[in-house]
Amino acid sequence: MGMTITEKIFANKLGRDVKPGEFVEVDVDIALANDITAPLGIKEFRRVYNGKVFDNNKIVLVPDHFTPNKDIKSAEQVKYVREFALEKNIKYFFDGGEVGVEHALLPEKGIVLPGDVVIGADSHTCTYGALGAFSTGVGSTDFAACMIYGKAWFKVPETIKFYYFGELKPWVDGKDLILYTIGKIGVDGALYKAMEFTGPIIKKLPMHARFTMCNMAIEAGGKSGIIEPDEITIEYVKERAQREYKIFKSDNNAEYFNEIKIDVSEVDPQVAFPHLPENSKSVYEAKGIKIDQVFIGSCTNGRYEDLEIAAKVLKGERVAKNVRMIILPATPEIYKMALKNGLIEIFLEAGAIVGPPSCGPCLGGHLGILAEGERAISTSNRNFVGRMGHPKSEVYLSNPAVAAASGVAGEIVHPEEII
Repeated sequence: MGMTITEKIFANKLGRDVKPGEFVEVDVDIALANDITAPLGIKEFRRVYNGKVFDNNKIVLVPDHFTPNKDIKSAEQVKYVREFALEKNIKYFFDGGEVGVEHALLPEKGIVLPGDVVIGADSHTCTYGALGAFSTGVGSTDFAACMIYGKAWFKVPETIKFYYFGELKPWVDGKDLILYTIGKIGVDGALYKAMEFTGPIIKKLPMHARFTMCNMAIEAGGKSGIIEPDEITIEYVKERAQREYKIFKSDNNAEYFNEIKIDVSEVDPQVAFPHLPENSKSVYEAKGIKIDQVFIGSCTNGRYEDLEIAAKVLKGERVAKNVRMIILPATPEIYKMALKNGLIEIFLEAGAIVGPPSCGPCLGGHLGILAEGERAISTSNRNFVGRMGHPKSEVYLSNPAVAAASGVAGEIVHPEEII
């Protein structure tokens, strides 16, 4: 029997074949943490060992959640991480003007590559599966152990194959495909499974859309999301890679836990209603829901192409009265590109607020907290109770085009109503 791409990545690390359900301990290529999760990991590291890290070139620390520091506590958190990074000579510590949203920053810098095993003390570490890597979120103590030993243990996950075919409707992108998929299988529909996205539609998707899909695998309970590398992947990676990498593909006779086929011709732009990503419906079913805030950004949809889509909708328009539109480019490089190509000017002329690369309001951190009774439409990945502020606020999830159009209309609408 053949192996899936996920099984092959583990097999490569171990030098032997593996089977789903098997417990393995493998070498880790990159271990990641941020300003919320790193301090606990560092504290455990110091308590248990406090010597040299296993490899100062394979640890990445990105204080992106509460930065620029929103209060004294967040400043102390980042200071603690900064001091550790300097003490241990961590190569990939991003601070100040170098900070970007971690899951956009690492691929952009060529730090994560195809065939890697990546763990991150952040649940959306599964983003890197878009590069053909096995990447998954872990706890801060697992991160601490990895800093000591350079290894992590896993149960080799079974794989569900999601096969996308048909023809995409206008304004439908990767965000809609993954929201539709989560709506189809539920928030626990892929529990501890590798979600392998494939089919003719996936092969045509640009990298930003692939990152979005893999980013939200965790919202279906997935252990990881993954897409086989192809010409589009290699084109993205070849000018960024800082080291050698390996390409793996699933065997034709690989065994899957399940195979789900999705005809994208049936998929409209999606809106996930409160308070779960699985509450995904056609944008037409959300029409008329009044909003108070729009957020365009995050590790899900803060890449340049996402901003470009939003700018296409917003050009020549104005954000509705009494609606706040917050746009956060995911990295400094994305910010520079948006500035150079006139996107920032479009946003400002539309009445949007453009802020620094940060997770911002996505997790209710800062730069856009919701008050009681307020509604937001957001390009982020979660809409749990109280996710972006008051427990009695509401968050609706969508792609950048729907979010931008809704900001202009003052209520949730299809982009076709604005353009």
